[in-house]
Amino acid sequence: MSAHLETMEERIRRAEVLVEALPYIKRFSGHTLVIKLGGAAMGEDVDAFLQDVVLLRFVGMRPVLVHGGGPEITAWQKRLGIEPAFVNGLRVTDAPTMEVVKMVLTGKIGPNLVSRIHRLGGQAVGMSGEDGPTLLVRPRGSEDGRDLGYVGEVDQVNPEPIEAVLEQGRIPVIASVGLGVDGEAYNVNADTVAAELTVALGASKLIMLTDVEGVRGADGALVSSVDRAAAQHLLESGAVSGGMIPKLRAALRALEAADAAHIIDGRVSHSLLLELLTERGVGTMVTR
Repeated sequence: MSAHLETMEERIRRAEVLVEALPYIKRFSGHTLVIKLGGAAMGEDVDAFLQDVVLLRFVGMRPVLVHGGGPEITAWQKRLGIEPAFVNGLRVTDAPTMEVVKMVLTGKIGPNLVSRIHRLGGQAVGMSGEDGPTLLVRPRGSEDGRDLGYVGEVDQVNPEPIEAVLEQGRIPVIASVGLGVDGEAYNVNADTVAAELTVALGASKLIMLTDVEGVRGADGALVSSVDRAAAQHLLESGAVSGGMIPKLRAALRALEAADAAHIIDGRVSHSLLLELLTERGVGTMVTR
């Protein structure tokens, strides 16, 4: 008897969860969401995250998935005898390194994500900025003027190939590689790609999954919500550092089109659904 009651309570709770999510599903149905996958979300539990993405597509949202692959690129460089080098957090990308970048992003990580989405019942198309081309880029130098090789800065976005995939009911899975005016492939920061796509697609949200809880203020406490001016102050004051700097910059750029940008902890199971479809959410929300 108690087992039956327990089971019924669990079923009622599941129904309550769906009811709680309903207003958010209604609000975002038909909206484009750009989701940048990185950090712990690309680990062993990636299927839980991709399950969330597939669910969002089935309830009427239009997710666009952007991915990088820094740790795996570094691992392959070392395996091939190429010593990784960085300048101010940017990977120095000579011709051999660019080959590794393309191999890892468009030959390994992208196809793996696509096949996993298919196994979970969704439909996806793997792309990179070279396809279309979607991302036209210019060479990017370091802040101190050093040559970074084939590192690109987004110059122009052509959203039509992505829109065509979305109109088919499929999920675009986009690797952060762009096409230069010289016809060469360039390595582009995935946070930057996600932000530029958010603006070009007129997306309602940019969501960046990482391997930290979110943005922390000068006192070290997690900032659950911050507006544009306060986020700019965090950057200028040096309160944020390392990999959080490009994420916060990307969030501010995305607000040119999006209602909000979110930096959330990919280590939390189903963090994407918790952020979008519940009242409290997880991580940091950056608003206008």
